[in-house]
Amino acid sequence: MATVVIVGAGPTGLTLACGLARQGVAVRVIDRAGEFPTGSRGKTLNPRSLEVLADLGLGERLAAAGRTHLPFRKYFDGAFVNETEPFAGARPTVTTPYPASLWLPQTRVERLLRERLAENGVRVERGTELVDLRQDGAGVEARLADGGRITAEYLVACDGGRSTVRKLLGIPFVGEGDPEPVMVCGDVEVEGLDPAAWHQWFGPRGAFMLCPFTGTRRWQLQSSPESGADGRPVAPSLESFQRLAALHTGRADLRLRNATWLSTWRVNVRMAERYREGRVFLAGDCAHVHPTAGGLGMNTGIQDAWNLAWKLGYVLRGLAGPALLDTYQEERLPIAAWTLDVTSAGMAAVTEGSVTPGVGVEAGRVGDLTGLAMTYRWSSLAADRLGGPVRAGDRAPDSRCPGPDGAPARLFDRFAGDHFTLLGLGPGARPALGGLPLPGHVRPVPLDDPDGAVRRAYGITGDALVLVRPDNHLALTARPDDGGAVLGYLGGLGS
Repeated sequence: MATVVIVGAGPTGLTLACGLARQGVAVRVIDRAGEFPTGSRGKTLNPRSLEVLADLGLGERLAAAGRTHLPFRKYFDGAFVNETEPFAGARPTVTTPYPASLWLPQTRVERLLRERLAENGVRVERGTELVDLRQDGAGVEARLADGGRITAEYLVACDGGRSTVRKLLGIPFVGEGDPEPVMVCGDVEVEGLDPAAWHQWFGPRGAFMLCPFTGTRRWQLQSSPESGADGRPVAPSLESFQRLAALHTGRADLRLRNATWLSTWRVNVRMAERYREGRVFLAGDCAHVHPTAGGLGMNTGIQDAWNLAWKLGYVLRGLAGPALLDTYQEERLPIAAWTLDVTSAGMAAVTEGSVTPGVGVEAGRVGDLTGLAMTYRWSSLAADRLGGPVRAGDRAPDSRCPGPDGAPARLFDRFAGDHFTLLGLGPGARPALGGLPLPGHVRPVPLDDPDGAVRRAYGITGDALVLVRPDNHLALTARPDDGGAVLGYLGGLGS
């Protein structure tokens, strides 16, 4: 019996599986595809996703696979207009080690996650299709197309916008979408174009864009569709891509070859009415789909998984009661609603700006798309007793601090793993920190903080106790002598 079965092996399902497997939770990941995807699809990890994946041990591998700075080279009606770089001034800081997005195709993210998962003894079961499920108070049974069955205590659907699981559960997918595609996409090789920039042609006839990928000859193509004689969009093909290139760039020397991924994209703005049905949860595109502006699709799914992984693991390990799982929807559904709003506004801004020379896809950055400002302040898991600029529910900032051996380290090094971290900020917190009967999944970290660097990062003027969740969000802030608040919070999780 698997403890958790995950349906879908995209970034969401793989992140969830890694987060569970490192806690020792028995997990199976199934995917109906016989082969792993080869198309680029999503192409950016935002700073918050980079923090998440670094916690899972993938920071250096991701940095080697992608690029941080990518200029946007913009043209209008075929003529060069300007070149900008949205993250040109972004540099790591004490509180933010990943200040800019990382550009790399989704397939590389998935491959690295599969490798990390295999290091935890779990491999994706390809060609394994769920066709039905049954559940009761004791568990879930997944029924497969080949007649096989998998039983588990919980099931998580990460099977995309057309989710079989969501449909079987009858959960409404509320929203709207265009019947016809507004974009054709593909992976191609390009001859005659500088791979140092993302080339973006806009004009009265629509948009045509070619984005290069580091360490490969592949480019991702995105374009307004070609119209056929009947006025309807033409299906994507290499021949159509070549005609679109000539139409939008005005260049006869630009040659496209070897199209390996062909797809279309429709405007679809939808969200699941609920994220849970008994012992089954929804995550990623299965729970929400939205416009591509801002590149939040893959990132929002990864962060859904990050939120759910520690909660499922804690309940299954007996470290928290089942009610903890109710906070997954409580925290993540409002984030999805915000994402749908901001990406819809971003798409509208790009569409409106596309008729103005010099405007590119950066027009879609109408809100904070880094994920660093993401907060759960409204959550029942947020207990703030101090106030201040950084509050319970917020992402915990990084900072310099001593390591366990006294050598220089960072807070993120101390947070990494599946434990709670109790920071004792200032010498006044040491007595309470040393006298608390903390369970094994809570690590005390006394920080005298003589220069006040950590307290400044957390917006705290005096000494304090700060409890940080396994997903690196603040759970509790309290006075340095209020150890009872810490024990009360932990007890309230229902272990």
